[in-house]
Amino acid sequence: SLYVSEYFSQSAQKLSFYSWYGNAKLFHFRVPEDTVLLRWLLQASQGKGPECTSMEITVHFRYGAPPVINPLGTRFPANATVRPSYKISITLSSAAQNTTFVNVSTPAAGDWFIAAHLPEAAGRIEVKGFSTPCPYMFQADMFVLRLADVPVLEPGVATPQTVISPAKPLHVKVFVPKHAASMRLELRSCTTSEQKACAVRVVLGSITLPQSFQRIVTCTGSVNCSLALDSPPWEKWLQIVVESLGAANASVSVEMLASFAACRPGSTSSILNFSSLNQSQTGPRPGSTGAAGSSTLPTGEASHNVSSQRSFCLQNQPVVREDLDVVSVRYRLLNGPSVPVHSTSPTLLLLSLNTGMDSGGSLVVSLLLNKTSVSLANATVVACVSAASPVLSLNATRNCSTAFFQGYPLSLSTSSAEAMLIVLYPQTDDWFLSLQLICPKGQGECDAAEAKVTVFAYLTPCFNDCGPYGQCSLLRRHGYLYAGCSCKAGWGGWSCTDDTKAQSVGVQNLATLLLTLSNLMFLPAIAIAVYRCYLVEASVYTYTMFFSTFYHACDQPGVAVMCIMDYDTLQYCDFLGSVVSIWVTILCMSRVKKIVKYVLFVLGTLLIAMSLQLDRRGVWNMMGPCLFALVIMIAAWVYHGVKRRHCYPSSWKRWVFYLLPGITLAFIAISVYAFMETNENYYYTHSIWHVLVACSVAFLLPPRDKHKKPWAWSQKLTCRYQICQNDREELYAVT
Repeated sequence: SLYVSEYFSQSAQKLSFYSWYGNAKLFHFRVPEDTVLLRWLLQASQGKGPECTSMEITVHFRYGAPPVINPLGTRFPANATVRPSYKISITLSSAAQNTTFVNVSTPAAGDWFIAAHLPEAAGRIEVKGFSTPCPYMFQADMFVLRLADVPVLEPGVATPQTVISPAKPLHVKVFVPKHAASMRLELRSCTTSEQKACAVRVVLGSITLPQSFQRIVTCTGSVNCSLALDSPPWEKWLQIVVESLGAANASVSVEMLASFAACRPGSTSSILNFSSLNQSQTGPRPGSTGAAGSSTLPTGEASHNVSSQRSFCLQNQPVVREDLDVVSVRYRLLNGPSVPVHSTSPTLLLLSLNTGMDSGGSLVVSLLLNKTSVSLANATVVACVSAASPVLSLNATRNCSTAFFQGYPLSLSTSSAEAMLIVLYPQTDDWFLSLQLICPKGQGECDAAEAKVTVFAYLTPCFNDCGPYGQCSLLRRHGYLYAGCSCKAGWGGWSCTDDTKAQSVGVQNLATLLLTLSNLMFLPAIAIAVYRCYLVEASVYTYTMFFSTFYHACDQPGVAVMCIMDYDTLQYCDFLGSVVSIWVTILCMSRVKKIVKYVLFVLGTLLIAMSLQLDRRGVWNMMGPCLFALVIMIAAWVYHGVKRRHCYPSSWKRWVFYLLPGITLAFIAISVYAFMETNENYYYTHSIWHVLVACSVAFLLPPRDKHKKPWAWSQKLTCRYQICQNDREELYAVT
């Protein structure tokens, strides 16, 4: 055999601590056909700074769709199917790099996904620039070894094959046609080169993670050996591996025969179905019965269809796939949302999810039984949702499994007429919904019975749009798109339905009131500024108080939210007002000339506005203006002290009762803001920050000029009368 090796690589990604699915870094690879060996090369590394400690990286693998993970141990939504992902742990200790290999023999061809993340996030809010987090990098490379000339078995034709040695197994494949109900593989005339008893092991199917459904049979002696598969995957190549269990140098010759049992489908489609495509969904369909929504056929034709159902192994219902948006699909039944279900053969619906871009959402299947349509009270409608091939024997097994896939069962009855299934990140494939009527006393009891089941099926990015306490985010890795829920207000889970740590409505209202009303502490600072004739500073404080109040009213994660304008605008204005307030306060304390002060006010505000636009959360956007203003203030105070030949400010009362308390409050506020805030205590620690900053401003504002009286600015409003009085005095003097 001719082996071909291939190598696929993707760029390294910086890992994040896990709080929601968006923190997991996703890698997407495509394994080619006829691959016999897949090897993952996983490389993890960390920085060299003192902040880098021992860390455990969790890596998840899955075939067909992104892995469904739950590192936080939260609850999934009701009716959601959860199958644990295959995962490994990589530990980074003293070594700066770790290399791990993961081998998969005979992997399934198609999409493979890897997700990597760090442990749970601590929840601490870090100010950008105060600390340097340790970088943890992760890169996944893929090596594949595939056969270039895999022998093909022709159905119904016995083909001689040879296993050269136990070290070199035989790889063959056979194509499974559509509507194949079962497959049978036979091994005949098994002989060895040493004329000893023949012993081989046959493996059907490929490995998929997290679950693998390979079928293995061991054949010994010269007796013919066979293996039967029910519901093999339709329109796919089935890999077959034959391994010799004999001596090391002995070859094995065997004849292989693959045969299929065809399933004759019956279809209820007609020319009327296709004409309904051009009609509105809300409009009447030709021959519709209103609420039932199914076509009404003449009596003779209906009786003919019932009598001919026994000759079919399934009944196809035509389904139209309607693409709505990214990872958003709706399935329309041409005969209406209600489908007939019988006991003689299953009713089959095809839900196509094979575009390669459908596995990043959630497949929702909702069933509703029309109770009046079931003539037998104890009858049950059994349904099964499966991928690659449908389940065709619901009346016999009820286990909802195909040859290589474990499906998802559903059940309807008169006592429980509704059922829902949510498949999180469905794998890329054709999905099938099979429905059949089951009677407890035997199928003869309900041969003539019929049930009407209303089917709603759709693909959505996030189930229920993550609910009222979550936000559905569309994530991207190169050209692949997938969705995840980011929860808030203490809610958690895949769809933000886990209320274990959820905040009550009272706590949410309290948080909103604290974060908004704490800004009213700027009122004393505004009053003092106006009293001391600092009108520009008072205007800045008013601006800051207004936008900080309404920004935090809009920023709340729960139901107590009020946004008077766009969120981004409110956030920008709040950050701008906060930094400019510090800027003008320190410049006001410097006691420079008014013209210089106002020029610095304008220039500083313009530069601060520019820097916030570049990086809104950078620590130097606040620290830079503060340090520059402090330099100006110290230089001005030194100038005044040298000029007056004594310390400035000269009054010890000014230092003890105003400056030292104001500076202390400012340092405490910075400490709370930079080192104490977490996601849990944010609403009261940030409220303390508001109070401390507002109080420090009130203490730090310098006293008014000695030649100005309190509220002296109001006297300027009588300027016109003052001019008139002066004119009269001048006229009197001339007279």
